[in-house]
Amino acid sequence: MPNPARRVYLDNSATTPVDPRVATAMARAVVENFGNASSVHGFGQQARAAVDRARREVASLIGAKQNEIVFTSGGTEANNLAIRGLCEAAASHGRHMITSSIEHPSVAGVCAELEKRSWEITRLPV
Repeated sequence: MPNPARRVYLDNSATTPVDPRVATAMARAVVENFGNASSVHGFGQQARAAVDRARREVASLIGAKQNEIVFTSGGTEANNLAIRGLCEAAASHGRHMITSSIEHPSVAGVCAELEKRSWEITRLPV
């Protein structure tokens, strides 16, 4: 087995090592705030308060407004939200998007769906 000190991880686009402080905070959150944050019962409201607190903290760290912070479950959902949101906001300026021919399936899929809805999609070769 190779020396662990010499190992290099090159797949950060798929997963990234978690800082131990983040892992500790996440473990505490899933144990203490396991309720459905959309529910009106006490467990849900406790979870909602934790999510709102996290949203405020992230907004403060990056100089954003609290309502500009959206948490997603992963990259595919985030890509869909970003691309669809941008297209909806920009549709009055034209319905043309440029992408690459080697996009991740989560991006390529949104582009294919937009194409079915009369968007012009240009796929540039790499």
